[in-house]
Amino acid sequence: MTHSPAAQQYREKQAGDLQIGDHVFPPGDGQAEEVSRIETIHDDFGVPALLMVTTADGGLLRIAVGSSVPVGSAPATDALPPLVPFPGSAPADPADGSPAGSAEGSAEGSSDAETPDGGSPDGGSPAEAGGEAEAVAAVVVPPLPAGLPAFLAPSAAELALIPEPAGTPESVVAAAAAEHLGNNGVQVLSERLVKGINTKSGSCLRDLSDLAHDLCIILRDPDHALAIADLLNVLPFDGNNDRWTSIERALALSSFICREAGLDERAAVYEKLLRAPESQETDPFKARINAKVSQRKLNEPNLYDKEIFRSIDNSNHDAEREWRYLRLESLLFLRAHGGSETIGVEELQRRIANELEAVRA
Repeated sequence: MTHSPAAQQYREKQAGDLQIGDHVFPPGDGQAEEVSRIETIHDDFGVPALLMVTTADGGLLRIAVGSSVPVGSAPATDALPPLVPFPGSAPADPADGSPAGSAEGSAEGSSDAETPDGGSPDGGSPAEAGGEAEAVAAVVVPPLPAGLPAFLAPSAAELALIPEPAGTPESVVAAAAAEHLGNNGVQVLSERLVKGINTKSGSCLRDLSDLAHDLCIILRDPDHALAIADLLNVLPFDGNNDRWTSIERALALSSFICREAGLDERAAVYEKLLRAPESQETDPFKARINAKVSQRKLNEPNLYDKEIFRSIDNSNHDAEREWRYLRLESLLFLRAHGGSETIGVEELQRRIANELEAVRA
């Protein structure tokens, strides 16, 4: 990265030490640009790997965390190009430091406007009409981000396949609990939920998700499980990953229930809703990075093999069952995504059947 010392002095700074307000030299010989936003992208192990640095003029710099970048002070005022007023705006006062002749040119109005062939109305050349004022480049306004892929958002007709709850959320929970009065786990969860369901509470969403899984996986009651899960399935992704985890579990479970029941169209709606976070990013580069990270998670899922084998070696059946429960959730998540590059749908179906049998035993 080269910069002209005559234009501006600079020094090296670790990328990880960058702060908002610093002035970073972009690649090339341009002026230092002020940093207005810094976003850190972590690798799969949670270690900072890449900085997405947004400059004040809207530029985007991708910098590895371990890199050294040239930084400097704010560019000198006289080194900046002359400001170009937007069409129809009031002319700037020359006393404020605006380019000479700009006020005079604006005062002339449309009488000095160029004709379509580049000449002035009286037949003179552009140079004669504009006097000695320098020609400046036009302002380039970047285009708005492209729209989100349509396939990621279910249509109104598709969303209509998810039925409205039969009564209040609390009554749906109470109806499910009434069918399993002898199950202590269901009763404990339902007692907390019937007091009032707050969809802004992460713990409340977790209880709903746990109840749906217990009804389907342990008690083999997919109908009530799907009714409970639908209380979560209609909630949008708001950027809170902790809350979304519970919704994500419910959507994956709902997709599995519907696939098993032959309700493929309804299952497809849940699978589209499951991909909601993928449609939130409008920056093309970030979207590609997120897609690669998501695909890696699908290709290299955590199936808790070591934990399960350790529990088997220790003859700890309760621990083995809990780990297999988590493995089953991972498999359901993969199934809702249509499998991955390493595990196909048929293999997933076989593994899910095996884990269901082991957990229910």
